[in-house]
Amino acid sequence: MSGIREEIVIVGGGLAGASVACTLARAGRPALLMERDPEPRHKVCGEFLSVEAQAYLAHLGIDLDYLGASRISLLRLFLGRDMAEADLPFVARGLSRRILDEALLQEARHGGARVVRDMPARSLSCDGGRIRVEAGSLGEIHADTLFLATGKHDLRGAKRQSAGSIDDLIGFKLHYSLAEDQRRALDGVIEVLLFTGGYAGLQMIEGGLANLCLVVSKRRFEQVGKSWDGLIDHIARECPHLNERLQGAEPVFERPLSIFQIPYGFLHAPDPAEPQNLFRLGDQAGVIPSFTGDGMSIALHSGCLAASTFLSLGHASTVFHRRIQADIRRQVRLASFMNRVVRQATGRRMVFGLCRAWPAAMRHVAALTRVEDASMRRALAAS
Repeated sequence: MSGIREEIVIVGGGLAGASVACTLARAGRPALLMERDPEPRHKVCGEFLSVEAQAYLAHLGIDLDYLGASRISLLRLFLGRDMAEADLPFVARGLSRRILDEALLQEARHGGARVVRDMPARSLSCDGGRIRVEAGSLGEIHADTLFLATGKHDLRGAKRQSAGSIDDLIGFKLHYSLAEDQRRALDGVIEVLLFTGGYAGLQMIEGGLANLCLVVSKRRFEQVGKSWDGLIDHIARECPHLNERLQGAEPVFERPLSIFQIPYGFLHAPDPAEPQNLFRLGDQAGVIPSFTGDGMSIALHSGCLAASTFLSLGHASTVFHRRIQADIRRQVRLASFMNRVVRQATGRRMVFGLCRAWPAAMRHVAALTRVEDASMRRALAAS
């Protein structure tokens, strides 16, 4: 058999892949982790860390205070010129994915994992229980066990069956250095803005910077001229608060980051045709809409759960896929429903009116789309 033989291969060095690598390394089973990017980079993400995400990160050895994560305790919801607000049921944290992902990869390295950067997987093929990965300059890798953690990007030979998901959305992210008065006003707050065609979130992260992350329909983006400036003008006309926040702000990136055709609502169903030594993690297991969902917690949960399943049961990916589906099915479906509701003008008014009349509603909806405590305890205890 030609090619390189590896016992454990992880494709993707985001939250899901890195958490698997950390957990396996701690158990004395270091893996080869292939990361396509040559160096740490920013990713389209709201960068909001719930209490569940914080618990996983602490378990994996990540010190959010040391990394400079912001603290967030208040949620503000905007529709037009109106605002509703509610205290969060926990203190959230804000930290860029560039910093967070690299911290997890460093932790994995310290535990013994081999992290190879600038190494994209080109394709994957399965022949019985044998998995082959075409890995650029490394050539062909034969993996005894493979953890697929490529995020929202599909890998040739292992494409997700995403029929029925919401895939006409575009995600954008841009960091800003706000004017001093606006930075003080945003400190400790996450602001969510509802607008025609989508929604946006604005919060502080590390280093005194603000993260603006938004989702917009392809149709609306085309209507505003397919430009970032046109989109921001469109949002600010509907919600003048954004214009106020960005007054005097300086963008940190030359242009916003973007991602297209996000398969919101996708849930991987165990496939009997897939080998038992192929584990799908993070967005390869399920993609939760960001309006109320907590994708970072799900990514971390899936990584820890996959590692613990493998360590205790070996090649039992069907068991893992059933467990992760059971753990996140309700959350993904509810978040998908809420996403569909706020895409309609009447739905936005209904949601905003409910939240203004009953601020606790925002907390209840958020709680229903989080990973449950019992599921977390099972994954953490085993890993």
